[in-house]
Amino acid sequence: MVGPGANTTMSPRKTRVVLYPSPGMGHLVSMIELGKLFAARGLAVTVALVDSPHDTSATGPFLAGVSAANPSISFQRLPQVELLGSEPPEMLTFEVVRLSNPHLRDFLAGDSPAVIVLDFFCSVAIDVAAELGIPAYFFCTSGAQILAFFLHLAVLHGKSTKSFGEMGQELVHSPGITSFPATHVIQRLMDRDSAPYKAFLNMSTNMFRSQGIIVNTFRSLEPRAMDTILAGLCAPSGLKTPPVYCIGPLIKSEEVGVKRGDECLAWLDTQPKGSVVFLSFGSLGRFSAKQTRKVAAGLEASGQRFLWVVRSPPSNNSSKNSEKPPEPDLDALLPQGFLERTQGRGLVMKSWAPQRDVLAHDAVGCFVTHCGWNSVLESVMAGVPMLAWPLYAEQLMNAVFLEKEMELAVAMEGYNKEVVEAEEVAKKVRWMMDSDGGRVLREQTLAVMRRAKEALLEGGESEATLARVVDAWIHA
Repeated sequence: MVGPGANTTMSPRKTRVVLYPSPGMGHLVSMIELGKLFAARGLAVTVALVDSPHDTSATGPFLAGVSAANPSISFQRLPQVELLGSEPPEMLTFEVVRLSNPHLRDFLAGDSPAVIVLDFFCSVAIDVAAELGIPAYFFCTSGAQILAFFLHLAVLHGKSTKSFGEMGQELVHSPGITSFPATHVIQRLMDRDSAPYKAFLNMSTNMFRSQGIIVNTFRSLEPRAMDTILAGLCAPSGLKTPPVYCIGPLIKSEEVGVKRGDECLAWLDTQPKGSVVFLSFGSLGRFSAKQTRKVAAGLEASGQRFLWVVRSPPSNNSSKNSEKPPEPDLDALLPQGFLERTQGRGLVMKSWAPQRDVLAHDAVGCFVTHCGWNSVLESVMAGVPMLAWPLYAEQLMNAVFLEKEMELAVAMEGYNKEVVEAEEVAKKVRWMMDSDGGRVLREQTLAVMRRAKEALLEGGESEATLARVVDAWIHA
């Protein structure tokens, strides 16, 4: 703001906002897309980065590309912290962020931003923001239905002495969202006496200390959840729900990384419109060798065209490993002769494909997905209906919401069992591509896609919300 007698010919210093993503590529990408929106509206954006000691993802080239293309976005890497003892993997993120609080405090004290936007997993940093008098907002990289559940977690905790892990198939009831079996709760929340559960519970109550919550969704995608949140019906007694801002769908503006996807995009160019089933399960989604063979058998039996991203099986019994998996040996992994028999109508990509670009291609008619929220939004923006095959984290809850609440997906039966059978893969793929039900689902998805794109246009629901938030920060 210009004071009396100031030199008004000087260009005003840009309002600075600090973004604080949790370690790992998934949340970093979403946070940077948010940063691009802020920068385009005249804010100076600094992304404060914490590295997990076990994080092997090479963010350097990606960040260099972002900096080159977006001069208003800078990066500040906080000093690496040393973990005391051997933390269980599920606590790593929380612990790294907690130990980074002194480094964040030093940085913020020198930088004096107008606002800090915290990733959910960085909720303990709200203590630093409060100490320095910096307004703190949360950024929810999942949808409004997941947010509604987390806002209500303390209420659920107070209503029962049982852990979710003891409830089995009993339904979890939370305002504004479809009830779902307790088996579908995020794995880290299963034991109410565990450190991860307590960290999530703490995160849930910290959200009520914020100035607002920014959500990567659009209001008309999840109206019931949003109406319930805004009415204060998810909050524990005595806590006031902060303002909630839907600014999505926010998806990657371009593919991340230097890998090229020319081969599969060129192949898609040769396929009829809406004829290809695309199967991809996220950067951490890995199937056993047995499950991979059943998927192959199902795709072959379906007779449908397909583009399938195949990753190496986990090297131990966990569904995801921290180390970078080796390239899959397709000859050892897939049924004998599978690649030859499906040549022409199917293409298998090793480990990676440019998902955003594939989904946007006219040839793709169905997406078999793990239901990670970024993938859901990319599918929505492309107007491609989903076959839900959730694997971990909040994906099982998302699968229920996608099928029962948003009506944008049908579920693969058996995803919560040891294996999904080949017959089920063939049946669901054929249903999606050839049946009246599949056609109705496709039409519903296209209608939602149109609403999503309208939300992002100037004056649209998400664009106007974002403009209002940034304007308030600049004129605070």
